[in-house]
Amino acid sequence: MRIGAIEAGGTKFVCGIGNEHGVIEERVSFPTERPERTMESVIDFFKNKQVEAIGIGSFGPLNIDPQSPYYGFVTTTPKPGWANYPFLDVFRKVFDVPFGWDTDVNAAAYGEATWGAAKGLDSCVYFTVGTGVGVGVYSEGKLIHGLVHPEGGHVLTRRHPEDRFAGVCPYHGDCLEGMAAGPAIEARWGVRGSEIPARHPAWEIEAFYIGQAISNVILTLSPKKVILGGGVMHQQQLFPLIRSEVRKNLNGYVQADEILDRIDNYVVPPGLGENAGLAGSLALGLNALKRSRR
Repeated sequence: MRIGAIEAGGTKFVCGIGNEHGVIEERVSFPTERPERTMESVIDFFKNKQVEAIGIGSFGPLNIDPQSPYYGFVTTTPKPGWANYPFLDVFRKVFDVPFGWDTDVNAAAYGEATWGAAKGLDSCVYFTVGTGVGVGVYSEGKLIHGLVHPEGGHVLTRRHPEDRFAGVCPYHGDCLEGMAAGPAIEARWGVRGSEIPARHPAWEIEAFYIGQAISNVILTLSPKKVILGGGVMHQQQLFPLIRSEVRKNLNGYVQADEILDRIDNYVVPPGLGENAGLAGSLALGLNALKRSRR
């Protein structure tokens, strides 16, 4: 079985071919430029690959309502050229196969639930903290959608008492993304996060915001695993700081051994590593193929 997968990120597109076991057999990446140029590269990659389905996990916001005439569109993104772009329609005109379609973070959550850190569990939440902040939600054995899709990167936050930074989100200023995404770290401290020493106060402030968001997710969704990916989370010193913030915020209220005694195995990096998003898109494509055969 050959399934195509597209992890469409704000910085780069990663495309791959995999099988029903989650094995990525071939992968390439392209910079995310204006849509016409980017999509031409992606379509050229999949031509003559003889895939049976394609799964797409994309940056958003997206229209994911199959009943909408705008299903498959990117909607209000500030990324030049991509706002109101008919992403899925472009592919359907070229490839006559079933398509899976969801957000990049929902795809990553699905990949982790299928083959990664949350395998065997019926719920998990996936945070990506990088160029932006996104949250994917898998609950009771399925990805969560509603009025739109989860936009947990834009939840409101309490301020760290020593942080006077205004925030960088063009919509909300000091929401989670505005305070904790990679561009926020660079704007606050004047250098990229990768250049900041591990013991710098930057990481305590970063952990404060991420820990707050995780605490809110635990209180509202009660996931069985919390997974933290994205470029910022390559800073391994963040994990113990974040876990400490979560336990401090919850203050013993949530009486679960996973938080009280085993939080190192509850708030974790992706089991699939850098392949979480691509493997999740592969799982979306595989699920679309199964639905088409019913």
